[in-house]
Amino acid sequence: MSVSLQHKIYNALNGASANDDALGISERASKYGQSNYFKILLALTFTKLGDALSNPKTVLTWLMAYVSAPVYLISLIVPIRESGSMLPQIAISNYVKTKAIRKWIWVTGSILQAIAIASIGLIALHFEGALAGWLIVLCLILFSLARSLCSVTSKDVTGKAITKSVRGKLSGYTASVSGVLVLLAGLYIIYKSESDATISFYSTLIFFAASTWIIATIIYASIKEFPGETEVESIEENPVSKFALLKNDKDFRDFVIARSLLLCSALSAPFYVILAQTYLGNSSSVLGYLIVANGIASIVSSPFWGKLADTSSKNTMSYAIIIASVLGTVLFIIVSFSESIREAQWLYPFVFFVLGIAHGGVRLGRKTYVVNMAKGNQRTDYVAVSNTVIGIILLITGGLSALTSLFSVELVILLLSLFGLIGAYKSYRLKQVE
Repeated sequence: MSVSLQHKIYNALNGASANDDALGISERASKYGQSNYFKILLALTFTKLGDALSNPKTVLTWLMAYVSAPVYLISLIVPIRESGSMLPQIAISNYVKTKAIRKWIWVTGSILQAIAIASIGLIALHFEGALAGWLIVLCLILFSLARSLCSVTSKDVTGKAITKSVRGKLSGYTASVSGVLVLLAGLYIIYKSESDATISFYSTLIFFAASTWIIATIIYASIKEFPGETEVESIEENPVSKFALLKNDKDFRDFVIARSLLLCSALSAPFYVILAQTYLGNSSSVLGYLIVANGIASIVSSPFWGKLADTSSKNTMSYAIIIASVLGTVLFIIVSFSESIREAQWLYPFVFFVLGIAHGGVRLGRKTYVVNMAKGNQRTDYVAVSNTVIGIILLITGGLSALTSLFSVELVILLLSLFGLIGAYKSYRLKQVE
């Protein structure tokens, strides 16, 4: 891409005034801000596509059911994937802070994620039953640990390379572009379902997902990152001491509490899928429609959420979780009291579409908030501590949700929605950081 074309596209996406605003980054970094903007956008677009094509809430659930893995193992994959990438982050953050250049840690994590996902494809081809289920769970643990490397460093790199006024838009456009690709993938799955998709098809889908992390690695490695603030790793420093932030930093503590209550948009998604399977069946076309719905949700909503986050990321979280909570409450009423509507073919793709819009706003809002509320190594600590706490809460709530789902899936959705409404209030009360 030529410099002039890059400049024009950047202005069109962010407004001409964004070129003069180097708030939050060094003067040297601002010279490469536009090229880094597009490199990060492309790299994260590919990882988001890979995430969608190996999503435990949809694709991996279908894949494990296809190879006859036990239900109790299927119920573990979402908490393991989500919490496993968060729990190690305090320990990892100490190492990360010793590095002036941090993109190579992200690159390492991305390669390991590709290996883990490709291994799942091989397992699906050659194993079945409980053995296949346990092997897939082990691969997800490796994937999650590798993901934690990327999670800790990505916000640091973005914070050093991208000016503060366009970070929310960057996340929004990334989600939107990846949404287009996810939409195309979902349409292809629907097309293949007509010829009765086999295990070879699903494995190929997983292999393609793995390749997206390799492509992202190549792009991310070319980012121009300048040395930043570092700390010498202290033998005496106890990673657990980082939790003192929760006691001493009120603004950060309020953010962690709010973020914990926002988990309903993520935790409720698998139960939406279970309801779809219960009332519409296990056809791969249903999976395709859910993926398409999620892709369209990203396309239509992400630019809006991105612009709103650059104005007020706390309000973005609040508005988005209200949508998810109201949706869950309405779905509970429909499933509980309307037999005709709960078996309608259009219902679950539609509610999955709305949930995708809401969850996109929650994710984009809280990511923008934590990047903007801190600087330098403080940002690394904020990300690591908050993610570790959320990882612990995910394991606990994920286990409780799985237990409650044995009695009523729709009741789980209602309870999560009620917590979400409290989260909306807590998010709205956060300190403004933009």
